Amino acid sequence: MKSVMDDIDNLSRLVKMLASQFGPKTEVILHDHVYHDYNNSVVAIENGHITGRKIGDGGTNLGLEVIRKNTNKQTGDSYCYFTKTKDGKVLRSSTYYFRNDNNEVIGSLCINTDISDYLNIGKSVENITMYTPDKEINEVFASSVEDLTEHFIKEAKALLNKSVEDMSKEDKIEVLTFLDKKGFFLISKSGDIACDYLKISKYTLYKYLNEIRETDEDKSYSR
Repeated sequence: MKSVMDDIDNLSRLVKMLASQFGPKTEVILHDHVYHDYNNSVVAIENGHITGRKIGDGGTNLGLEVIRKNTNKQTGDSYCYFTKTKDGKVLRSSTYYFRNDNNEVIGSLCINTDISDYLNIGKSVENITMYTPDKEINEVFASSVEDLTEHFIKEAKALLNKSVEDMSKEDKIEVLTFLDKKGFFLISKSGDIACDYLKISKYTLYKYLNEIRETDEDKSYSR
């Protein structure tokens, strides 16, 4: 399979079946990462009220990281991890990544179950759901690409905790390294956003990114 769109009818039926099986507290969502940009990768969804998304919306920050590390077979599928939505819902989530023969990510199937009500019942149900705060993962369920880029920029600001005016070249490279590893530059127009934030030109941005990626390649070859 070269893309989830090659079998979209069957996969859409699978999404409907899983949502019917688990009920209205479970969102099931299918992403295509071949024919759709990341900011509109949702091609099938049921119970989108859980994260507030719909067909045509984008993926999360965690998905970007996996795609950024595309050739690393150790990154990818995640089962039974815990996240929180903007409005405070606690979700138990699992994500399966579809890959082609070259091990490239071509799509993903995500299941997000709202377990908030169960957690409020008491410790006994907490044991059943296996929810522990130290396992919580910071996943952002953005309904727009603007929400996702804003999240990454906030994380970048917290990284050094200093104003852009006080940043050295090394500081800016550290910020760009962080954003690059998070998959930030896979988002359309992310380069413009990074340039505006760091107050650098497009030429400087690409120069720094080339330095960062050449360093990463040198490290991988030395292993």
